[in-house]
Amino acid sequence: MTTIDTLSHWRLDRDPDGLAWLTFDRAGSAVNALSADTLAEFAIVLDALDTAPPAGLVIRSGKATGFIVGADVSEFASLDTPEQARALVARGWNLFNRLAALRYPTLALIEGHCLGGGLELALACRYRLAADQPGTSLALPEVMLGIFPGWGGMLRLPRLIGAPAALDMMLTGRGADARRAAALGLVDARVPPRLLLAAARQTVLSGKPARRARGLGGWANRWPLKSLVAQRARKQIAAKDPQGHYPAAPAIVDIWEKHGGNALQAPGLIDRITSSGTARNLLRVFRLQERLKANGKQAGIAAARRVHVVGAGVMGGDIAAWCALKGMTVTLQDQDMARIAPALKRAAELFSRRLKDPRLARAAFDRLIPDPAANGVPLADVVIEAISEQPDAKRALYRSLEPRMKADALLATNTSSLSLETLRAGLARPERLVGIHFFNPVAKMPLVEVVHAQGDAGDAQARACAFVGQIDKLALPVRSAPGFLVNAVLAPYMLEAMRSVDEGLAPQAVDAAMVAFGMPMGPLELADTVGLDIARAAGEELAGGAAPPRCLADRLARGELGRKSGQGFYAWRDGKPVKNAGAPGGAPPGLARRLIQPLIDATRQRVDAGIVADADLADAGVIFGTGFAPFTGGPMHYQGSDRPASAGMAGPAVQ
Repeated sequence: MTTIDTLSHWRLDRDPDGLAWLTFDRAGSAVNALSADTLAEFAIVLDALDTAPPAGLVIRSGKATGFIVGADVSEFASLDTPEQARALVARGWNLFNRLAALRYPTLALIEGHCLGGGLELALACRYRLAADQPGTSLALPEVMLGIFPGWGGMLRLPRLIGAPAALDMMLTGRGADARRAAALGLVDARVPPRLLLAAARQTVLSGKPARRARGLGGWANRWPLKSLVAQRARKQIAAKDPQGHYPAAPAIVDIWEKHGGNALQAPGLIDRITSSGTARNLLRVFRLQERLKANGKQAGIAAARRVHVVGAGVMGGDIAAWCALKGMTVTLQDQDMARIAPALKRAAELFSRRLKDPRLARAAFDRLIPDPAANGVPLADVVIEAISEQPDAKRALYRSLEPRMKADALLATNTSSLSLETLRAGLARPERLVGIHFFNPVAKMPLVEVVHAQGDAGDAQARACAFVGQIDKLALPVRSAPGFLVNAVLAPYMLEAMRSVDEGLAPQAVDAAMVAFGMPMGPLELADTVGLDIARAAGEELAGGAAPPRCLADRLARGELGRKSGQGFYAWRDGKPVKNAGAPGGAPPGLARRLIQPLIDATRQRVDAGIVADADLADAGVIFGTGFAPFTGGPMHYQGSDRPASAGMAGPAVQ
């Protein structure tokens, strides 16, 4: 056993009754990720246990950050040859097959994130227990990185929870919390944290057979149901990605259906997926996301506990609800309860939808306190203003708030266009005002722009970034300028789309061209969603006084504001645009290139002007703030690449 004493990432302990406890605590890392060296050491542990088999093995994490977040993505990014890619797949596949074949019982004790290769390791165990607490999440998100779960996930997950549920998890990357994991049969039980160790001991020594999918879900792993399930999955993939921008999803179906979940039997697929531009760009997007997350981890800054939001409109009310969802006590101010009531209704729906458990939803609702008298101001760590875009009204509000705020409280504005320099006029401590710009809908949009003025020392910005990270959003620091980053690049894109309508193109044809390019929705549907009045205001500020497109002016003259009025470029029913399925395309060649170029140009201008620190951060901001096609790697990366024209872009690639 002397070999075990030399391990860097694993620690093996044995009970007097023969139970072995294996703790994964990757050296030099805040999280557990599976790399070549950690897997090599895991193999050494299994060798040692082969010489003296235990009564049972429990695998757990030594990190407060969770179980295992997956494979080390840097190793995927460094693959240079097909042989290296196949060797990486074989490494995990063979090792986890060995784990699954052990004669003594094994158990994965899951707290926090159990993702990708981490879940594949857990699936190779006989049993799994999940801590019944917030933050526990089990998922196979590889498809979101443009790759597939090649270490046994495509084999074992369908066997465990049934093929339909397994394919849904693998093709969407969606995770399951402890409650859903137990309902799916993904874990044997969800257990209160205080009982985890006792439950693990009891379960691993219970002698119970391993779980297997039953009923139709289990039969769907066999012919002929298997081919029917695969055919249905391919239709769903084609409906969501008709241009085939994301090849990993159909590859997962092929490997499950034709190769028993073993990617090594399809080396051509391994080569094609791991070498694809999509995989490399999605891995790039993942690293950009991690960089934004790092902005929210500011050392030495105390967590905010209480938040006061002024303005209970759509943005302010939803910001308040989101903060309450994330555990903060929130007071929501407006002129009277009648104005606050709609925000409370939306909040209750959000809590019910997100938290599932009625007790947790009730607790979140209790944390959201209507406060017309602004009694929460002196108690708040962060005060967020989300009233109308009128500088005089905002400054008057700040004058009333500032004397009542705690000395160390942060004052933030959710303005989408006004400069901090303008809004700070008259403040006793102007440096304490920062921009914290959320996007609509707050619950769905991951990005928040943290706005600072030229010459700011950075303390308020750092605190604002920490707050954004605390509520699980991605913080993008930007300098105060009209439109900041996201709105500044969206405005010319949407205006160019409107000009094409002025030229006679149907809105549906314009939007279809951009959806084919890879955008989540077309620019005109987006304008309707944002509000045509807001789109006009943003366009006026950024267009240098140019007249708005005729199609926009005509709709505004008729009071057609988009989704909120029920009519814009589309008629809206139940919150969705009504589109004519039989409408002709009619988009000329090169339309997507024409529409996307103003967005790319505006992004480059923002980088050159120092509004955002560098091109990588600009790409991250535009992807997570607008939904810019992730498979491209972002507008700056896309422009600088030599990629050929995509199926959605007639004409040459943007250069």
